[in-house]
Parts: sequence; structure tokens; C-alpha cells
Amino acid sequence: MSQPDSTAEAVVDMRRPNGGTPWPERLASVGPIVGLVLLCLVGAALNGDFATLDNALNVLTRTSFIGIIAVGMCFVIILGGIDLSVGSMAALIAGCVIMFINWAAGSLGSPLLAVAAGAGLAVVLGALFGLAHGVLIARGRIEPFIVTLGTLGIYRAYLTYFADGGALTLQNELADLYAPVYYGSILGLPIPVVAFLVVAIIGAAILNKTAFGRHVQAIGSNETVARYAAVDVERVKILTYMLLGICVGIATLFYVPRLASASPTTGLLWELEAIAAVIVGGAALKGGQGSIVGTVVGAILLSVISNILNLTSLISVYLNAAVQGFVIITVAFLQKGRR
Repeated sequence: MSQPDSTAEAVVDMRRPNGGTPWPERLASVGPIVGLVLLCLVGAALNGDFATLDNALNVLTRTSFIGIIAVGMCFVIILGGIDLSVGSMAALIAGCVIMFINWAAGSLGSPLLAVAAGAGLAVVLGALFGLAHGVLIARGRIEPFIVTLGTLGIYRAYLTYFADGGALTLQNELADLYAPVYYGSILGLPIPVVAFLVVAIIGAAILNKTAFGRHVQAIGSNETVARYAAVDVERVKILTYMLLGICVGIATLFYVPRLASASPTTGLLWELEAIAAVIVGGAALKGGQGSIVGTVVGAILLSVISNILNLTSLISVYLNAAVQGFVIITVAFLQKGRR
């Protein structure tokens, strides 16, 4: 019964013929940390406000949404897949949660219960959307790019329809009740940051310590060999996209109380930021390689870049997405010789 897992581990280790870790992989694992440290030094030199505790907490809080999604995206990219719909998915989930809470507050007779149920609904919807992606990709044999490109438009179109082209907003008393989920803190750390850390720790444990994590890496390294190793490829793909959907739901759960509204621009370009965080964190675009620690560092690194640009006005803040795009292309170019 242990043969599939042992063979899956062998698939993951195929790129280490001499038993050691090739220098490009060592560089990929250390590079993001070195880059983050250098960026922090540059930011502190350019603006004194950068090195303050308040600014650091602000950066981490703003990173938490993309970081949580990036943890799930890391699994998908290691698997050899992609998901372009996470921003639109988050927007639709946020809209559905707001509509549900507004309705449930009156129907259930308890605003607190309505908020709690709405938070749970966010995770359930994320899991269902991820399940739909996984089934279409694994059972329907449709390319992940095509599936998620289609749902990208579907999710945002439905949010726009529900909002009638405007915005869906939580009622004031419900927004006040939900606000501590974003603005509150635990031991001095904002709650979204704590959630980000917990999700990252759980994600790292799943990826590195479970058979499922080994199977994800094996499929990304060589799907054909993984099939010969008796890995249930379809099941692993479905569960991986469900995991990403759950991460999107958790991120949205903490994002809704920030503005207490959802509009057609909610979550815009989140997919770019999540993919960039994973790639900058050292994951291979072709799959089979990546780490949660690298993804966390990558997400923080991108937020630090945006924060430095905002504090120093080196370039327009409207070019932040362009900077992230250049980063993705540059890292992808540098990865050409890694596999």
C-alpha cells in the first residue's frame, strides 16, 4: 500500500539525480528572502516612515488577502495548473455574502448569527467554485487556462448583474458588527494577518507532510509517471482546485468587513498578484516545484514594492500592476534553465 507514495516521492526527486539540490533550486529558495531584505533596506533609506511598526502592520494586513489566496494558488501551480478567476471569484463571493447577511439578519432574527452564517457561506461558495473548476479540468479534460478564463468573465458578470452595475453594501449595523473581523487584533497582530499565518502554516504542513502534498508535486513533475505510480490524478486535481477555492473564500471572509461592499471592481487583478507571489516565491511555472514559505515571502515582497512606491512616489501608483507584470515576466525568463 505504500508503493504509490514512495513512487510519488521518487517522481518529485527525479530532478536530483546526484541526491543533492541543484544550485538553481537553492538560489530560487533563498533569492526571495534576500530580495525582501534588500527591498526593506532600500525602503527604509528612501523614507523614514517605511521602517515603522504601523507601516509594517499595514503592509502585512494588505498582504493577507492576496497571501491567503496565494497559498492555494501555490498548490495549483505546483500541480502544473493555473487559475485566472480568483479575483472575480472573490468579488462574486463577497457580493453573495453581503446579500445573504442583509437577508438573514431579518429572517433569522439575529444579526450576529447572520454575520457568522455569512462568513461560513464564503468558505462554502469558494469550495463549490473550486470543485466546479476541478471537475471541468480533471473530468472534462479542459485546459485550466480555458476553464478559469471562462469563469473569470462569468463570476464578474453575475456580480455586476446582482449589483445592477453598482455596488452591494452591508447595512450599517451589520457592517459595524462585522468590522472587528478586519479591524480587530490578537496579541497586537491584526486578525487578517493571524489568519494568513495560520493558513500558511496549514498549507505548508499539507504540502510537505501529507501524501496529498507529495501527489501534487508528483503530478506537477510528471503526470504520466504519477499515473503509473497509482496516483489518483483526477481526484488530486479536483481537491487542489477546491483547496484554492477555500482559500479564496477565507480571504473574502476577511475582506468583506474592510469596505462592507462589493462592486464590479472588487478583486480586480487579484489573480495577477496571487500568481506573481507564487512565481516570485520560487515556484516553477511548469509545475512540480514550489514552497509555501517562498509564496509567503513573495506576497510580502510584492506588497513592500507597492508600499515603497506609494511612500516615495518614484513612479505613479497606477503603475503598480505594471511593476508586478514585469516581475512575473522577469522571473519566468530567469526560470528557463531550471527544468
